[in-house]
Amino acid sequence: MTNVLGIHDGHNAAAALIRDGQVVAAVQEERLSRIKNHDTFPSLAVERVLEMGGLTPSELDVVAFNGNHQPRHRTRESLMADLRAAGAFTPRALIRRWARGSFFNGIYRHLLQRDRLAAALDSGLNPDTFRLVDHHHAHATAAYWGSDFDRNESVLVLTCDGAGDDLAATVSVMRNGRLERRAVVGEGDSVAMVYLTVTQILGMVPNEHEYKIMGLAPYARRSDWGECLDVFQSLIEWDPDGAPAWRRRRGVPHAFYLYPYLRRRLEPFRFDIVAGALQQWIEEALGEWTRRAVVATGLRRVAASGGVFMNVKANKAIAELAEVDDLFVFPSCGDESNAIGAAWAAYVDEAPEGAPPPEPLAHVYWGEAFSDAVIDQILTQATEEGPEWFTVEAFDDPTERVADLLSQGHIVARFDGPAEFGARALGNRSLLADPSRPEVVRRLNDAVKNRDFWMPFAATVLAERVGEYLSNPKQLRASFMIQAFDTIPPTQAAIQAATHPYDGTVRPQILTREANPRYHALLKAFERRTGRGALLNTSFNLHGAPMVYSPRDALEVLQHSGLTWLQLGN
Repeated sequence: MTNVLGIHDGHNAAAALIRDGQVVAAVQEERLSRIKNHDTFPSLAVERVLEMGGLTPSELDVVAFNGNHQPRHRTRESLMADLRAAGAFTPRALIRRWARGSFFNGIYRHLLQRDRLAAALDSGLNPDTFRLVDHHHAHATAAYWGSDFDRNESVLVLTCDGAGDDLAATVSVMRNGRLERRAVVGEGDSVAMVYLTVTQILGMVPNEHEYKIMGLAPYARRSDWGECLDVFQSLIEWDPDGAPAWRRRRGVPHAFYLYPYLRRRLEPFRFDIVAGALQQWIEEALGEWTRRAVVATGLRRVAASGGVFMNVKANKAIAELAEVDDLFVFPSCGDESNAIGAAWAAYVDEAPEGAPPPEPLAHVYWGEAFSDAVIDQILTQATEEGPEWFTVEAFDDPTERVADLLSQGHIVARFDGPAEFGARALGNRSLLADPSRPEVVRRLNDAVKNRDFWMPFAATVLAERVGEYLSNPKQLRASFMIQAFDTIPPTQAAIQAATHPYDGTVRPQILTREANPRYHALLKAFERRTGRGALLNTSFNLHGAPMVYSPRDALEVLQHSGLTWLQLGN
């Protein structure tokens, strides 16, 4: 038996435990610390996944870290300050830019590495088991092994994000279980850093609110994009020989120093036009890159990971390319997923001959499940701590009661079973509502979410009904809310509250009985009452806070929001 602990100790830190290639447990640090996108060594998550796996640190065969180099830990405030200052022509900024290209950068990285490994030692981990896994290799490994592609066929693997181990993007071929890297793009040419920088220029939080730009983009008229789109298209140029790689044009600053350069050029344009042009540009750029990669490799099945692929509209554009037969995007494919990618990479390299390979993802419910006895205890404690502010109904199975409430137009928070890993709520830590009622969007925002008015919600759709609601001619697997699809006009009204109001697209979780039997049973109960095979589904959290993880977190949201109904276990 081979036990591997995977660690991502940067932005949105996470830990994952792999046993004989299979994910036993995976938790993001933010779920436990309650600090959104917690950027630190994930000591709480390490402790929790080992506890869930019934292991002590001494029983680990390998501890795999995401990245040969991990940047310094930053808060959202320090990241924003760094972005503003990085491109300035102040003495401090110029010295920092010079140092990045000098031998001092190696010394700085060595000091960061020392602190990184010291934090791991503080968690009781054995340094003899430590392995460093290249950042983009971890992304690529997660993308391939997470997919359900035939293991006997070669697969095109794409990775793209802001930066990791000095690269922003890679093109690889996975053949016979081994990655062959074919092309790379350096961090100085990162298109993701362009998107991140514009997020800040528009007054939002970089590395966090990029999804808001994507949601805002359809509100801009295409006829207004023109000159603004030209600004973005002038940033990069493609390899003249047709290789799947780009570079920044002459005179364009390194991607880390773009803030003043882009701010000046985007100043004449209205915020929605900037969002629309930026989204169109990223879709075009990723599409051209994918086309070139398909031509260069001859492979039409694509597996992808890295933060850029959190952009579900870009994934939609890639999936619709004539050159692409199939697309799998690793769920929640930001750096948090590299805890899993690093662990899989180390396992594949170091497991004994004949060890079972990682299996395709069936689900991502890798967090804790809380028994009804534990929930009862927490409810009792909450009652004893202050005036009673809730009443409790207990059931052998609450499915029918919840379905009644949903069919009557109520919003229900669902806390049931093991917590899902990643950024997407997949039913076990979700706010649910009838998607045919457009008024629930405002009620959800007023009661709990407080989202920007232009942001759409998402949908869970029964796999057996998906053909009625979604246009999916390539029959892509879409179980994890990581791809967008057009809706079918005749049935669009049935899920209108879960679609984007301006373009009719939806970001679905296509749900099978096998993936989550209890949640599937709830959708079937709702279907019997309404005839609709879908629910509006959004994450169970207060705006700006991590998704709830424990029963106490769920009660906290119930108490400090306008929610009325919470399913908490039974």
